[in-house]
Amino acid sequence: MSLRSKASAALFAALAALPLSLAGAVTPAQAAPVSIDNATQFTDPAGNPVHAHGGGVVKVDQYYYWFGEDRNADNTFRYVSVYRSTDLKTWEFRNHALTQATDPELGSANIERPKVMYNAATHQFVMWMHKENSADYGEARAAVAVSATVDGDYSYKGSFRPLGEMSRDITTFVDTDGTGYMISAANENRDLHVYRLTADYTGIQAQVQNLWQGSSREAPAMFKRNGVYFLLTSGATGWAPNQQKYATATSITGAWSGLKDVGDSTAFRSQTAYVLPVQGTAGTSFLYMGDRWGNSMGKSVNDSQYVWLPVKFPTKTSMSLEYSPQITVDTAAGTVKGMNVVWETLAAQHSGKCADVANYDTSDAVQLIQWGCGAGANDQFWIKKLGNGYVQIMARHSGKCLDIAGASTADGALAVQNTCNGQPSQQWKLRATDTAGYVEIVAKHSGKCLDVVNTSTADGTALDQWTCSGGTNQHWRRTTV
Repeated sequence: MSLRSKASAALFAALAALPLSLAGAVTPAQAAPVSIDNATQFTDPAGNPVHAHGGGVVKVDQYYYWFGEDRNADNTFRYVSVYRSTDLKTWEFRNHALTQATDPELGSANIERPKVMYNAATHQFVMWMHKENSADYGEARAAVAVSATVDGDYSYKGSFRPLGEMSRDITTFVDTDGTGYMISAANENRDLHVYRLTADYTGIQAQVQNLWQGSSREAPAMFKRNGVYFLLTSGATGWAPNQQKYATATSITGAWSGLKDVGDSTAFRSQTAYVLPVQGTAGTSFLYMGDRWGNSMGKSVNDSQYVWLPVKFPTKTSMSLEYSPQITVDTAAGTVKGMNVVWETLAAQHSGKCADVANYDTSDAVQLIQWGCGAGANDQFWIKKLGNGYVQIMARHSGKCLDIAGASTADGALAVQNTCNGQPSQQWKLRATDTAGYVEIVAKHSGKCLDVVNTSTADGTALDQWTCSGGTNQHWRRTTV
């Protein structure tokens, strides 16, 4: 072999070995855009539910690490679990980062709203959380744990009341200059305190704000966009959802605006957990991450659903949230988008009340009823043309389609929502009536009309199908939301 051939062979061998020597540094390929259904529970690749309730996210290289509450059946603390993803849809379980066995203090505790920050100076990941005992909410303490790796076993450093003040729902924030902050509900949730952390993020250096004293705000989430700080909070109504509000400032320690409403009156039946910046080649979008608490539905924390929405910014100092049953996330581009469709209400002529999916339920086979218009996303529908003279009618809150129970052709068969599948009982013809502005909604499979039972005007009356008669309880007015 010539010297040139030997040199080429050596170079090839060195290059071939290089990926092996750098195996620990290899990052995953950029994720493709994904569609994420709202008001559901994520599952990991093994089919297990993802329990990251009240959680927060930290990004390391190409991975997003999601930490959150994983509770026992009686709602007491079991784990702070951590999952990772490149696309924000497929979540791989990594570790129970904190457990009851981590420290004796955690053996009978409630741990809520864990948030993790990376400290570039100490090369440590620092977790802050709200700590209570398992019997009541009398402790009102903050707690700290640390780890050298993002998804490792965290070492518990204990709990305390910051500067002697009560501390319940918390969040953390790292500013662009590396300063760390912890924000917590204080004084029996009446006030919201902002603390500047020590250089290693494990302690309190000073309280720098006492915001909106007496206004009872909790579930804080802070983020920064184009030099403006946003602080999103919910009211303090236990597990029941409520109107969320936000404020803005150009300095954390300076003057903050008054509180402004965002989203609908129940935050689409959710409560703030975190607002995540998603940065990519096209810029940075912001993702609202909320919990629809299982407890608000008569269940447990581990039955909670996730509500994720794109945050929009009408102006530099304002934000808005609109509900979408499905969002599209492209982490490579840094985009988060909802469904770009027209939502409408359907009001019965005889009562003036709207078609509504009962109890805001997102399950299959839930009945449609009539109710006073404006109840929420469960009385809003996307009327999608199918190209065959028929339409599909999708409920906004659930992403499910208007259907007739059991695909029955009988008079009186109930109108329900079911997972959209395109079958004839989910296809409808909108037929003009002799009353201007109203249509009949006719099922393809039966030729019968969507009808309010017995021409009742009462809230809660069921919708069914019935032989078309021209009655005003079969006439529907479409109104764009």
